[in-house]
Amino acid sequence: MNKPVAPSGTIRGEEHWTQKGDGRLFLFEKYAGDPSGAAGTGPAGTILFVHGSSMASQPTFDLHVPGRPDSSVMDWFAARGYDCWCVDMEGYGRSTKDRGADATISEGADDLKAATDYIFKTRNHTGPLLVYGISSGALRAALFAQRHPNRVKRLALDAHVWTGEGSPTLAQRKKKLPEYLKTKRRPIDKAFVRSIFERDHPGTADDVVIKAFADHILSLDDSIPNGTYMDMCNNLPVVDPTKITVPTIIMRGEYDGIASFDDLLKFFEKLPNPDKQFTVMPGIAHASFHQKNYQICYHILASFFAQPAPIYKSGH
Repeated sequence: MNKPVAPSGTIRGEEHWTQKGDGRLFLFEKYAGDPSGAAGTGPAGTILFVHGSSMASQPTFDLHVPGRPDSSVMDWFAARGYDCWCVDMEGYGRSTKDRGADATISEGADDLKAATDYIFKTRNHTGPLLVYGISSGALRAALFAQRHPNRVKRLALDAHVWTGEGSPTLAQRKKKLPEYLKTKRRPIDKAFVRSIFERDHPGTADDVVIKAFADHILSLDDSIPNGTYMDMCNNLPVVDPTKITVPTIIMRGEYDGIASFDDLLKFFEKLPNPDKQFTVMPGIAHASFHQKNYQICYHILASFFAQPAPIYKSGH
């Protein structure tokens, strides 16, 4: 399934909008061929990509860097027959920013409910989705799967954290919690984006990628909501692994400081579905798709999403 089934030149991008109460959510879709058939997908399935705390969805999942093949994970999966979607959480990117939303993990799961309502209706889609979330996006995706297991076929949690115990990144972030509590949004700039790549293990990403990532982020936002940071500093755990019943993979970068191995392994152990995996991605820190070893992430994710369901004997 890792070989393209469609040339990259045939991939189309389409903008979508949906309502969440009085607010609007921006969705972006990429596909090859016709995504509007009865199944609502390409031959492989439909993927919903969920972004993290500090940037909107397109810089994360549809980044284009000259000289870096397959920089857009959405293009890569679309070329392999998937209908690929991402959504800007409220307060980010092109979605509504003027309602004063904190953009907490719980509110993000609500955004995913609104987004999937739209996807199902627009693409006449009747089956569950393949869902990938990174960092706080993994928490949003996990809580969404906990609340709506019938909407998730397979769940990928990248740069995930459970209780936060033993996390060097969160230990440093908590020192700034009083600042985050004073306002609903925090400013971002190129130095902040670069710090994402330097805090764990400098050198795991190319400078040209970091620059392109920062430019794309800052073209959409000069500030971002504080809700996920406050949740990750003050309110963990926000997800109950015993209530995540769908097949799940934990994708952990070798150098990622957002969570300790022990924290993730305890989460993994409590997942009730036997169709589960824990994988360590070598040479990777936090922002997986923007690392030098991003092709490893693609391979792991493609293999998990394409894995056949287990066959049990009748009555098992």
